[in-house]
Amino acid sequence: MPNGSLASHLFEHSLIPLDWHTRYNIAVGIAKGLTYLHKRCRDCIIHCDVKLENILLDSEFRPKVADFGLLKLVGRDFSHVITTMMGTRGYLVPEWLSGQAIT
Repeated sequence: MPNGSLASHLFEHSLIPLDWHTRYNIAVGIAKGLTYLHKRCRDCIIHCDVKLENILLDSEFRPKVADFGLLKLVGRDFSHVITTMMGTRGYLVPEWLSGQAIT
């Protein structure tokens, strides 16, 4: 992706600083992407490793959720799933830490 990862713009010295309008649009784009994966795909997709390094930015700074190496496919007939912990430490969903069902 032409503009690299979101992490490179927020935590590293970037040649193109992100203004607040662009940051807002990126956040909304990420939310729309995750909503699509969870609600609109044929099978529910739980990414399991959403972090700034896995959000890539195209030439217009539109976000793309990337790195689906840890994804879980969940059928639409399941209301929740319990699975082993996966993902990057510090980015785990709280339900995994407490042993509750992931909804």
